[in-house]
Amino acid sequence: MIDLAKRKAQLLERRAELTRRLEEIDAELDAHQSKDWAELATEREGDEVLEGMGAAGKTEIVMINAALERIEDGEYGYCAVCGEEISEQRLDVLPYTPMCRDCAARAAAGH
Repeated sequence: MIDLAKRKAQLLERRAELTRRLEEIDAELDAHQSKDWAELATEREGDEVLEGMGAAGKTEIVMINAALERIEDGEYGYCAVCGEEISEQRLDVLPYTPMCRDCAARAAAGH
């Protein structure tokens, strides 16, 4: 049986952590304004990595928010595709996943 209060706390904690990280990334991106061309090129390469991390963080936050909505709607822990219960082991690894292992594998194979 899924402990929804524990899952909700876990999701809220992860969302807060990601929000802090995104704020740090934004501050780091704003701080880069070197006048030296070589340093500017190096900073730009670093900025691309930070931007990628920021995009991944934003995507995860969207997925976390959707999972929190499923908790509120009483739909958390059930596959959005087939309706079967998502294993607790899968939710331990991906607490925001909307799909069971089988449906996620089928979706990945289709892309």
